[in-house]
Amino acid sequence: MLGDSRSPPVVFFPGAGQTRRAWRRAAGVFANQGYYVISLDLRGHGDSDWASDGDYSIDAFVGDVLAVIEPSFAPPILVGASIGGIASLIAIGENAEPLARGLVLVDVVPNMPGEGLDRIRAFMAAGSGGFASIDEASAAIASYLPHRKRPESGKGLENNLRRGSDGRLYWHWDPAFHAGSQQRANRGMLARMEAAASAIRIPTLLVSGARSEVVNREGVEQLMRLIPQAQWLPVQGAAHMVAGDENDLFTAAVSEFIAQHDA
Repeated sequence: MLGDSRSPPVVFFPGAGQTRRAWRRAAGVFANQGYYVISLDLRGHGDSDWASDGDYSIDAFVGDVLAVIEPSFAPPILVGASIGGIASLIAIGENAEPLARGLVLVDVVPNMPGEGLDRIRAFMAAGSGGFASIDEASAAIASYLPHRKRPESGKGLENNLRRGSDGRLYWHWDPAFHAGSQQRANRGMLARMEAAASAIRIPTLLVSGARSEVVNREGVEQLMRLIPQAQWLPVQGAAHMVAGDENDLFTAAVSEFIAQHDA
C-alpha cells in the first residue's frame, strides 16, 4: 500500500503468474499523484498464501476482489491484468451496487482466441520443472517474449522465483493454479465475462498490446459493443504483458484515464 489512506483509492490486480511487483513503477507514480494505491498478490502467487483447498476457480478470484474493494472508504478504480482483469470485470458487472468508480482492463476481453490462451498456458507449463539458475529462467522468458529487450541482469527476476527443497528455482505461484487454467475456461469463464460486461456502467478503459496473442480486433469490437462507454488504447510494441513491455506508455494511458474521470 502506498500513499495516504484518505486519498481516492486505486487497486491493482496482477495477472496469472505475476506478483504485485509487476505494478511497482506504476503504483509509485499514482501514489505520487495523490492516490492511495493498493497492490497485492493474487491467491497462490507471490507472498499470498496458496489455497489450502486448491480452489483457484474464477469464483474464488472474484470473491477475493470483492473482499479487497468492499471495505474501501471510497469506490476505487480497479486496474486488472489477465486473470486479475477477468475477476475485476466479473465482480463489477455482477453486482448491482457501484463498487468502483472506474475499471481498467489490461489485455483481457470476453472473446479471446484459444490458440493465444494455449500459448500462455504452454509457457507456464514449461517452467513446471524449475530452473537451475536465474539465467536459465531469464532465457525462458526471452524465448517466450522475443520482442522484449533482454535485461543485462536477471536480478529483477528474483522476486518472481522461489527456491524449492531440491535447490531449483520455481515460478512464484502454486502449480495448482496453472492446473486449473483449462478448467476455468471449460466452466464458462469467458461467457460469464460477456454477461458481466453488458451490465457495466462505470467508465472503462481497455489497454491492450498491439502484439497481444489474446486480444484482437474482433475481441475489442465485441467489448466496445458490450460496454459502449469504454475507451480503447492499443500499445505499440507490447504483447500480453503490457506494463512489462511498455511501462511508460501504459502508466501514461491509465494516468490520463484516471485524471479524466476524477476531475
